[in-house]
Amino acid sequence: MLGRFSQHFFFTVALILHIETATTVCSVALAQDGKLLSLKEENKGFTHAENITLFISHVLKESGKLISDLDAVAVSSGPGSYTGLRIGFSTAKGICYALEKPLLSVSSLKSLAANALKKIVLPVPHAALFCPMIDARRMEVYGAMYNEHLNDVEKVSAKIIDENSFSDALKEKVIYFFGDGAEKCKTILAHHPNAIFVDDVFPSASSMISMAEEKFRNK
Repeated sequence: MLGRFSQHFFFTVALILHIETATTVCSVALAQDGKLLSLKEENKGFTHAENITLFISHVLKESGKLISDLDAVAVSSGPGSYTGLRIGFSTAKGICYALEKPLLSVSSLKSLAANALKKIVLPVPHAALFCPMIDARRMEVYGAMYNEHLNDVEKVSAKIIDENSFSDALKEKVIYFFGDGAEKCKTILAHHPNAIFVDDVFPSASSMISMAEEKFRNK
């Protein structure tokens, strides 16, 4: 399949549609050459099935673009809600198949970390870590750990949060926690001087742009 679509990777200016449906947020962004053209999103529960195609139409119309102008589609790859991810992937794959354009996947947690870095006042404490969390069930979250350059420090995994969670890392480093899963940690970890919680950080298709652009250009 990659060989079939490979010619599309050589556009000097890429028009990429971005779809984020891993959580309760339904978000669609259109970007050209790594710059945001239009964004449509809402966080009102799992309304993805009703809204995803409407949001795609909105960003295309607002930008004066046609769906046939797209060079690629980027989709949030999870972890997250199975139903939400299925809707996002099905929509993205349908567009790519119909237009014969490449499909790019972007980690939901890394995208969430990119969104948090926009809100956190820099510079951060030396060697601080950034821990995005997506709510799973009970006291379980999907999480990962990144440095300020969004390089992996700890791979994506499912975690059960208790009083011993992150204890070793918090002894040595400041950790920023954010995302809807981080709410579960507040009562357990907020007392620790090295645990900092950043409120109102949600997944957004706009935070996928730089990563999707890099993947597109690296084929």
